[in-house]
Amino acid sequence: MGAAAKSASRVPVHVLTGFLGSGKTTWLNRALNAPGFNNTAVVVNEFGSISIDHLLVEASTETLIELPGGCVCCAVRGDLARTLADLMARRRDGQCSPFERVVIETTGLADPNPIVNLLGTDAMLVEQMVLASVTTVVDAIHGTDTVAQFPEAVRQVVLADRIV
Repeated sequence: MGAAAKSASRVPVHVLTGFLGSGKTTWLNRALNAPGFNNTAVVVNEFGSISIDHLLVEASTETLIELPGGCVCCAVRGDLARTLADLMARRRDGQCSPFERVVIETTGLADPNPIVNLLGTDAMLVEQMVLASVTTVVDAIHGTDTVAQFPEAVRQVVLADRIV
């Protein structure tokens, strides 16, 4: 299979990052309510104010939760590579709604570089997924100060394809 055909068959992964309180959860909630984001799998690696967290907490014995609009949501329970591999296996086996893309929402203190590296180096993930974008949400009022004070915020901005 040629490189273009292989890339077209892989599931695009969008990394959503941003420092604590920047608004990434608000951005994600708005995106998930847009018709173009139906059939999205969301991987959340923190509990916070996101409106789907109550579903994650209520179903904490499950690794996967079906959301309205055809979205699938799961929380990272351990290793991100295992979580993504499990999500892809469930998709392949028809154990969850089919999804067209994956969004990984990072914790506010996360350096997105390990996720980007994982998507480019893990043999199983490289075969099935492709990094589509890194979107970093920056607080319009405090963003400059945050970037000046926190190296994590700098790494989030530097790796961004898009800054919101």
